Amino acid sequence: MWDFRIGQSVGLMVKTMPFLLFRLAVYFGVALAYVLMTGVGAGVGWGIGGFGDEGFRAATTFWGGAIGFGIVGVIMYVLREYLLYMVKAGHIAVLVELLEGQSLPQGRSQIQHATASVKERFGQASALFAVDQLIKGVLKALTGLVRGVFRLLPIPGAQQFLRVVQMFLRIAVGFIDEVILAYSFRTRADDPWGASRDGLVLYGQNLKPMFKNAAWLALIVYGLSFVIFLVMLAPAAAVAYLIPGGWSATGVVVALLFAWSVKVAVLEPFAITCMMQAYFKAIEGQTPDPEWEAKLDGLSRKFRKLKNRVSDTEASPVTEGQ
Repeated sequence: MWDFRIGQSVGLMVKTMPFLLFRLAVYFGVALAYVLMTGVGAGVGWGIGGFGDEGFRAATTFWGGAIGFGIVGVIMYVLREYLLYMVKAGHIAVLVELLEGQSLPQGRSQIQHATASVKERFGQASALFAVDQLIKGVLKALTGLVRGVFRLLPIPGAQQFLRVVQMFLRIAVGFIDEVILAYSFRTRADDPWGASRDGLVLYGQNLKPMFKNAAWLALIVYGLSFVIFLVMLAPAAAVAYLIPGGWSATGVVVALLFAWSVKVAVLEPFAITCMMQAYFKAIEGQTPDPEWEAKLDGLSRKFRKLKNRVSDTEASPVTEGQ
């Protein structure tokens, strides 16, 4: 049915509990910042609205809350490299070591160990972020290839079916880009660009089993996320009641934010661990196929850019921190 072991993945989550708690603290903090800044903005807008009628107050309350929400959104955009570097990549690094049967330090030192592993492979956060963006670009090209195949199939109601396929493919890519980063940690490559290129080629060679596993994980993760959203609705409604203006829709937004924080803090590393198991099992004993490399070369401009970075590195080795 699938090529991963749920029990082993849960066990790895337990073994990396310091990192899991770190992720929960970070992402719950983000969700709380959204709620608080939205509430503060709505409060300021509600106060300004006192200079006008009820319609004016409703409008200023809404725009105040929207501006508060937007401010946190801008901050999150600025911090996206840090979140990838410190939170996601660090957790992937320790998960790879555990899958390889290595022992890890406990407590806070586990996070420090992971940070050192990420720095050893990628140097600065900007380098990791650049690699990650190129990987995502190549994966989008691969999903475009799959969409093209479905468009050619003579299936009744093909357009509606294609929309479902496109939604799934977007979800699947969200699990897989970090698995390619895991390949770089597993191979202990000095050149993350070259490791990412090889990891993408191996992924392309095993496209069918990887999409099959991604489909199951998408169902599991988003099913659990929906359950968490329902559980969060009651406390979220209480928070919404405290926001000036009595926004009825705010409770849903707050519930979505906290469900999102649980998803990215707990469910996503679980899904990535499962995908790592499936990926490492699929590529066992394989080497990158030149035909698939040529196919990706013709399919994706991002893959060609990645290859150029590999060539530049081989011609002039990059020193640490560049």
